[in-house]
Amino acid sequence: MQQQADFGLVGLAVMGENLVLNVESHGFTVAVFNRTVNKVDQFVQGRAKGKNIIGLHSIADLVASLKRPRKIMLMVKAGKPVDEFIEQIIPHLEAGDIIIDGGNSHFPDTMRRTKYLESKGLLFIGTGVSGGEEGALKGPSIMPGGSPAAWPHVKPIFQSIAAKVADGTPCCDWVGDNGAGHFVKMVHNGIEYGDMQLICEAYQIMHELLGMSADEMHEVFTTWNKGDLDSYLIEITRDILAYKDTDGQPLVNKILDTAGQKGTGKWTSVTSLDLGVPLTLISEAVYARCLSAIKDERVAASKVLKGPGGKFTGDRKAFLADLEKALYASKVVSYAQGFTLMRAAAEEFKWSLNYGGIALLWRGGCIIRSAFLGKIKEAFDGNSNLANLLLDPFFTQKIESSQNAWRRVISLAVMNGVWIPAFSTALNYFDGYRNARLPANLLQAQRDYFGAHMFERIDKPRGEFFHTNWTGRGGETASSTYVV
Repeated sequence: MQQQADFGLVGLAVMGENLVLNVESHGFTVAVFNRTVNKVDQFVQGRAKGKNIIGLHSIADLVASLKRPRKIMLMVKAGKPVDEFIEQIIPHLEAGDIIIDGGNSHFPDTMRRTKYLESKGLLFIGTGVSGGEEGALKGPSIMPGGSPAAWPHVKPIFQSIAAKVADGTPCCDWVGDNGAGHFVKMVHNGIEYGDMQLICEAYQIMHELLGMSADEMHEVFTTWNKGDLDSYLIEITRDILAYKDTDGQPLVNKILDTAGQKGTGKWTSVTSLDLGVPLTLISEAVYARCLSAIKDERVAASKVLKGPGGKFTGDRKAFLADLEKALYASKVVSYAQGFTLMRAAAEEFKWSLNYGGIALLWRGGCIIRSAFLGKIKEAFDGNSNLANLLLDPFFTQKIESSQNAWRRVISLAVMNGVWIPAFSTALNYFDGYRNARLPANLLQAQRDYFGAHMFERIDKPRGEFFHTNWTGRGGETASSTYVV
């Protein structure tokens, strides 16, 4: 077959179809394949009719239709299906050809696949794609990593189809070697978990404590979306609260309160434990979904376990202003933890991550896009070695101006039995991080008492470890030193 396509794609589900249409609309010819081949025909004769899109019925034909170096993107379910398609494609490729995984793959898999394909003379890219089906069609945020030699070949396509910020800069740039792109996408999704949980807790406070209707909450989110909280997730929450079912009642009130998840939030949390980074807010957001899933058990428990259930009697307008500040401050903590995790991963995996550049990638197209991210970019542009976003002057001032409101909201919610795990853990992280002395001295004494794990002393240089015979009955032999 005559080579004519600039780009190949495998996997014609919603995201795959929309990406193909996006690529074609920017002047590129696309060849497509799907495991269920009648899906190819339906697409070519339907949404792709009359466009520069070539439908193929085999992997061999797909590869043969592509210009060299061949660029084939997989938009299939993460895990085993990715490896299966890679094995099907490899025999038809030549040195320098490129396979791209655009799904939500776990970054260790991407690291493994990069090494494997490079050993065969091929190139691999693992890229995060965020923005949902609308973003895929109109301009997503794209976070590629993998084989650096592949980037020049896909850069014109990826940056053409990506979302653009106000000055035209694409929300797509090379993130780093091997699994860096999928790692950054994983953290993006973890932050997304945190953002969504915080918004849901604000909703819960309005609903349960303030007794507000969906229409009243819609008005609040409409106002919030015009200020510091301006973001895609606030915007869609505004729209959801206004949406009515066929009987004229708010549809949101009829949706069962059990949340699903696909694993990226859990991966983020587990990775934070592996790297020793306190990712408390995102982890609470993951656990919140787990708790929501045991609906029947919660319903049974609600008939046995009782707590306070008072209603708010103060100044509602003033309290909503406090709630807006509390949501913003908690959001700062979520992002601060996410960027701290990326910094730890960069050190562990020897990646050179551009944190300001990553914030820029997220400013358009993706689910967590917001005006807020511009300030994060400015923070890292001003100090590329910034240890924590809380230490940036802008965010320090924002937290300081929000702190009293933050504490008032959480105190009142807790005293009235409103469930706010993400708000609470955000403030606890802030109080822990700003505290020069934590009670871990007692914890180390306990560990040394029962396990001879040793401790450091404040009156001795760091790195010197000591053991005490606390009872007079133990020996002087100590265990290995502890790892923080």
